[in-house]
Amino acid sequence: MNNNFEKSILLMVPQWIQYHVSHRNETTFYVYPEYLKPFLYFLRDHMSTQYKVCIDITAADYPSRASRFECVYNLLSVEYNSRIRIKTCVDEITTLESVTPVYSSAAWWEREVWDMFGVFFHNHPDLRRILTDYGFQGHPLRKDFPLSGYVEVRYDDSEKRVCIESVEYSQEFRYFDFESPWEQVDKNSLLK
Repeated sequence: MNNNFEKSILLMVPQWIQYHVSHRNETTFYVYPEYLKPFLYFLRDHMSTQYKVCIDITAADYPSRASRFECVYNLLSVEYNSRIRIKTCVDEITTLESVTPVYSSAAWWEREVWDMFGVFFHNHPDLRRILTDYGFQGHPLRKDFPLSGYVEVRYDDSEKRVCIESVEYSQEFRYFDFESPWEQVDKNSLLK
């Protein structure tokens, strides 16, 4: 993507864009959350952009930031054989406006971001879990989600059903052998 393209977009809608980054012929625009939907309409409908395909929507979690979730929209212009990345940052409370009226494929991607990260999309037509069970607690791709989860799901062959149990950890005394396999030390001499 050339530098003139970026400058022209910055001149047309400067109030919507926080800043932009160009690296290895890839352009990323950081947009204020409240202007995300109009900016995507602009990119889809303007004659010089024609980004009519939403390739995917994803997110990243940065707990140390005030706006910890960075939502990423990857768009494709078939007309100009060009890709662009749009990013916006929100916290746990701030909602994003759903972009399903702009890109119908966004419905599935927004459901995935909601399910995995907990970013809420306002006015989404069907915002429910897509990858986890309906009774699942939490959002597994958040950095503060426990690695083992909250419950364990297993099939009990004797009861012929799926059992859901709380995860319990017991700390037992264990003997850890920190010896190198190349060292020739007699274990019996260590126990004396």
